[in-house]
Amino acid sequence: MVNYIEAATAPAKNTGAIRLYGPDAFAGMRKACQLTARCLDELAAIVAPGVATDIIDRFVFEFGMDHGAYPATLNYRGYTKSSCTSINHVVCHGIPNDKPLRDGDIVNIDVTYVLDGWHGDSSRMYPVGEIRRSAERLLEVTYESLMRGIAVVRPGTRTGAIGEAIQTFAETERCSVVRDFCGHGVGSLFHDSPNILHYGRASEGPEMREGMIFTIEPMINLGRPHVKVLGDGWTAVTRDRSLSAQYEHTIGITATGCEIFTLSPGGLDRPGLPPQQA
Repeated sequence: MVNYIEAATAPAKNTGAIRLYGPDAFAGMRKACQLTARCLDELAAIVAPGVATDIIDRFVFEFGMDHGAYPATLNYRGYTKSSCTSINHVVCHGIPNDKPLRDGDIVNIDVTYVLDGWHGDSSRMYPVGEIRRSAERLLEVTYESLMRGIAVVRPGTRTGAIGEAIQTFAETERCSVVRDFCGHGVGSLFHDSPNILHYGRASEGPEMREGMIFTIEPMINLGRPHVKVLGDGWTAVTRDRSLSAQYEHTIGITATGCEIFTLSPGGLDRPGLPPQQA
């Protein structure tokens, strides 16, 4: 049985109940999420061949500090970086290091800022130099998968509709959906209920209600969906070494649909890709 609770009266931990937030929370989330989106916009000019992901991570930290925000991943369960940088066959949770990016790489940069107690969580893919058409197509399919998932969000619909929309499109494009990781509730907590699966059926999952806030963040592979976690305990990679991509938005459910809190203010939601056709 799914329980819903007014966020203002909820305990400061994940109890499994789904929080329903009010207008003040939505206002706070807009600010936190837009700060994250602005950082991701700035990174579009920094990502390039020869740039180490540690440099990217340092920028994320300093950008947050300059704007009164703290990176949620820093010291989270022992994680020592301000962002995640997942390159090529790394599915998620790649750890920034001093290895330079190479021409033809694709990299996902995942940033979450905590601003005034609210968590703004988003990630984007960045092509590094000139990438192959197969990689570009994967980025296009992954972004479109995300937006198709968002398009079905509205009160009264079950969260399984998000997964069905994403899975149906991705598999039609001969790509696969990673099952091992999912979207999640977010707001006053970094990770909260409910889990948002990126596969499944529209009849499954809890009913979406006005006031819910969560991420949608599909991970799409060119090859098979299977992943493994490396010995560092964080880095997840495709088992068949195929390319993987991910885009992520934080959204809030409104009376008639949803609000995307993490939209790029500079129109860079899919940096480096050709403009979408109307």
